[in-house]
Amino acid sequence: MPSSRLPLRLVLLATTVAATAGNSALAEDQPVSFRNDVMAVLSKAGCNAGVCHGNKNGKGGLKLSLRGEDPAWDHAVLSRGYFGRRADPASPERSLILQKPTLEIAHEGGRRFAAGSREYNILRQWIAAGLPDDAGSAPKLKSIAVSPREAVVLEPDRHVKLSVRAIFDGHEQQNSPRDVTDLAVYEPTSQLVTVSRDGLIELARRDGFTPGEVTVLVRFLGRKVAVRLAFVPARPDFVWQPPPEKNYIDRHVFARLKTLRMNPSPPAGDSVFLRRAFIDLLGVLPTADEARSFVADARPDKRERLIDSLLDRPEFADHFALKLSDLLKNEERTIDRKGVQNFHHYLRTSIAAGKPWGQLARELVSARGSTYTEPATNFYRANRDPVERAEAASLVFLGTRLQCAKCHNHPFDRWTQGDYYSWAALFDRVDYKILENNRRDDNDSHEFDGEQIVYLAQKPKSEVLDPRTGQPAPPRFLGGQAPEGDDELESLAAWLTRPDNRLFAAAGANRLWYHVMGRGIVEPVDEFRDTNPPANPELLDALADDFVAHGFDVRHLLRTIMTSQAYALSAEPNDTNAHDESQFSHAAVRRLSAEQLLDAASQVLDVRPAFGGYPEGIRAGQIPGVMAVRDRRARPSRGDSFLRLFGKPPRSLSCDCERASDMTLGQVIALVSGPLPNDLLTRSDNRLQKLLDSGQSIAAMIDELYWSSLARAPTAEERDRLVAYVSSAADRRQALEDVAWGLLNSSEFLFRR
Repeated sequence: MPSSRLPLRLVLLATTVAATAGNSALAEDQPVSFRNDVMAVLSKAGCNAGVCHGNKNGKGGLKLSLRGEDPAWDHAVLSRGYFGRRADPASPERSLILQKPTLEIAHEGGRRFAAGSREYNILRQWIAAGLPDDAGSAPKLKSIAVSPREAVVLEPDRHVKLSVRAIFDGHEQQNSPRDVTDLAVYEPTSQLVTVSRDGLIELARRDGFTPGEVTVLVRFLGRKVAVRLAFVPARPDFVWQPPPEKNYIDRHVFARLKTLRMNPSPPAGDSVFLRRAFIDLLGVLPTADEARSFVADARPDKRERLIDSLLDRPEFADHFALKLSDLLKNEERTIDRKGVQNFHHYLRTSIAAGKPWGQLARELVSARGSTYTEPATNFYRANRDPVERAEAASLVFLGTRLQCAKCHNHPFDRWTQGDYYSWAALFDRVDYKILENNRRDDNDSHEFDGEQIVYLAQKPKSEVLDPRTGQPAPPRFLGGQAPEGDDELESLAAWLTRPDNRLFAAAGANRLWYHVMGRGIVEPVDEFRDTNPPANPELLDALADDFVAHGFDVRHLLRTIMTSQAYALSAEPNDTNAHDESQFSHAAVRRLSAEQLLDAASQVLDVRPAFGGYPEGIRAGQIPGVMAVRDRRARPSRGDSFLRLFGKPPRSLSCDCERASDMTLGQVIALVSGPLPNDLLTRSDNRLQKLLDSGQSIAAMIDELYWSSLARAPTAEERDRLVAYVSSAADRRQALEDVAWGLLNSSEFLFRR
């Protein structure tokens, strides 16, 4: 049988293990459990969802706990509300919680289930039994087993049937997990598929086969499991064309592509690869001489040599200090200008010296002392309270967003409110001695200008209170372990960077992958959770293992990634991978960042714009902070305005998402006719005037502009047309400006390919 016609059951058999068979329905004579049955029905029907009665204000006078996180509250509400009308044991069928979801009475939420359905019968049986709460006797749910957890569905198959079984305390000994397939909740992450109430996943488009990948979150009571599915076209003529593998990265990337019947794009040419590597590692373009030399180099290992040389250049430290400054909120309003410069210098020198990521993380987390003489303390100066510190630390070092657990248990992750506030309690004793504050805006309590001392205050008890109990939250790491010793920050720093802390290693490796590949294996890079699985789990595991084995050496991992064949692929898709957005079958095309774009234009024209508060000649990628001159009466420099327009973040969040990368109409107008590009083009001391004064031929001038901006020579057609244009112009200087303007506005210049 051809592999393209494998029946779905064989595909699923190859990727899953069948769950143990168990009882599939609740027997009529079996008591209904409020905790395990009724609560499941409320979730299945969507009654406790955030858009319905799980809303913080409830709906229609009924407020349930969000997604059933507080069964005791829900029992009290259902059993005591409306003087028995909500749930009436004397006449169960007249209960509002049965009449409204079945539309026997008007219900704004519409029909949630039918009379006689399993959901209806569970609620009716519970009401008829007198609304018992089995808080002390109900079996505790340990886990859910979902089958399949992963599947590749080949055309023409378009369905996947899930099976969900709940494993309660004691059930593993009895070998009888309970089938809850029709009571589980299914939440697909995209509109590619629809899911029926009993777990049948089907492509949403019925008039054709739509390829793609999707994750379906399966939820039952407090347990969640993510199911990853890939719908793959048959492609009967598909022939796997294995490219050469250079390291373990290629092995994992290409194995996944083969499974998904996608051939990778061919390798990028030398000019594209060179420009890509310079932008990714240095944030600048290669010079014309560097580009010519690399393209002419005939050595087979020239790309590996290039990566090694770039990793040793000072611009590498500039570029990654910029990235870390974004992530660590290094800005002048909270930290002040001197603190910003000291913090940036500390980050840059750490990177230049090859300080491992683990060591840098330890220094930041355990920092204390003067914000001027101990620059790492500015990590805490930028995060002023325990909650802000906790959220920033989880984002930066663990790639985990905890914010949802601040108000309720995380709906998509395992973290509870207790976890959130115990994590925040680790940072409760961080305090500040403000030596001076020359604040400019008396109405802005978050503005600081002056030296501060970060220290651990002595407190009899934590001031971080768990809102559920009103009691101080005990300091604990994520996962429940308590810190050792009297110094929570030192203990946290040691725990965080332990080689066996898988989340720290994976999050760090994924962030480095994202910076050079344009997309994380886990995407977004700071959303590690069970319900957001990596696009290629084996690849992420291998990267994390490598990162740990080499002591969290950033340069080593970047070199490994960038010398892989996967990194070197062209951005041009082929027929098999044109729809791929997650499996790295071709290079990601992305717009140059604000700093990269301005520095690239300045480099091509050999002049640099001015930035407020900084010396002449500084590159945009070398600026330590956001806005050195904070006087509201002062007009921002054109350089500062350009960076803001093109997405330089204000650094108010510890998140890469704060940096805007989409192209906007305002940006297009600024490039086409904005004052800053015009200034650079018309300056009398720029590259164009130097070319005219050099006595070179027009063809040589055109070549120089192409090599400087695109790292390649013009094609014969491009050269002939532009030479003719400049030669026939009455004003050759103006004509050269037109040529340069066209290059700077070309997609080949504006985008990293």
